[in-house]
Amino acid sequence: MSYSGTTIPGSGESVPFYDLSAMTDQVHDEVMLEWGNLLKSGQFVGGSAVTTFEEQWAEYCGSRFAVGVANGTDALHLVLRARGIGRGHEVIVPANTFVATVEAVVLAGATPRFADVDPDTLLMTPETMAEAATKKTRAVIVVHLYGQMPDMDAMCAAASQLGIELVEDAAQAQGAERGTARAGSFGVAGCFSFYPGKNLGAFGDAGAIVTSDETLNGQLLSLRDHGRGRGGHYDHEMVGTNSRLDAVQAVVLGAKLRRLDGWNTSRRELMSVYRQLLDDGPAELVGQVPGGVSAHHLAVVRVRERADVRAALAAARIGSGIHYPTPCHLMPPYAEFATGRLPVAEAQAAQILSLPLYPHMRPEDVERVCAVVNASAPPDPS
Repeated sequence: MSYSGTTIPGSGESVPFYDLSAMTDQVHDEVMLEWGNLLKSGQFVGGSAVTTFEEQWAEYCGSRFAVGVANGTDALHLVLRARGIGRGHEVIVPANTFVATVEAVVLAGATPRFADVDPDTLLMTPETMAEAATKKTRAVIVVHLYGQMPDMDAMCAAASQLGIELVEDAAQAQGAERGTARAGSFGVAGCFSFYPGKNLGAFGDAGAIVTSDETLNGQLLSLRDHGRGRGGHYDHEMVGTNSRLDAVQAVVLGAKLRRLDGWNTSRRELMSVYRQLLDDGPAELVGQVPGGVSAHHLAVVRVRERADVRAALAAARIGSGIHYPTPCHLMPPYAEFATGRLPVAEAQAAQILSLPLYPHMRPEDVERVCAVVNASAPPDPS
């Protein structure tokens, strides 16, 4: 199917970049009922709602434990602290990630080492990981960008060969799979954000860490709760922080978790429409890693003259985004940690464009988006 640009299906309707309303409607009654029970119980911090969700999330991810925290940034920060990674240590991160990945490293007192990425998938590779490593490197944070994992067997093997720990930033990959394993279950820990726009999103900020390491689990439970030990409310064994998952958010996440697989299936079906209509057009979808099942958090293409394409989409009342316009090593707060150019990360930042994608989007909406993009994006001169 192709469009010349003269006839655009549904051209009178708007297509938002993201729409939470239908998902909210699906869980509304269940959440309100459970919130009513929560009000009666008075268990607003911790309690059975949090414990139940943690158990469900650990089982879903294929890990022994899950620790609910306040947000995804804290998840990364607390894992690094719990592993003793801080001053004098380096942590490898891809340059083309949301700033929170790098922020967490600096907050832990460590130094970020920026890695470049694969030009097709825009994910870190074993080779770019090794290029960034030094004798001071203690860990690597592998980011499952846009909802898909790299070849995690290869990434874990490369980290092991370098003698460093692997932490997963799975904030965008709830439900992504490789083989029979889900995102979060490959490294020493998997870190998740449940920001409202994520595939599994709360009604505010929330996050979680999954791990199968019992010692790490105990450390994280303490760190998130002011460093409390098991001796009592005023028994503090380490310098912790206040990063507890709210019970009101745990109720929301539990209700949404029961629908996550269905919502992810809808995302994959919509992406198949994007792939059909854009594969031979002037907009190139970010490549998929063989052997994996993406959660398709974002639908990202590369286009020439991005500003013109976004203007055409806006004129057609279609939302869009950029994830992310500036690689982290070029941002003022983190430029001091840059050690050289990263050509792939820098080049792709000028071309990537995120198109609308959410579970209750209609296939005809995707067709309309593709029609506008194909009509407005200039062809590749090569």
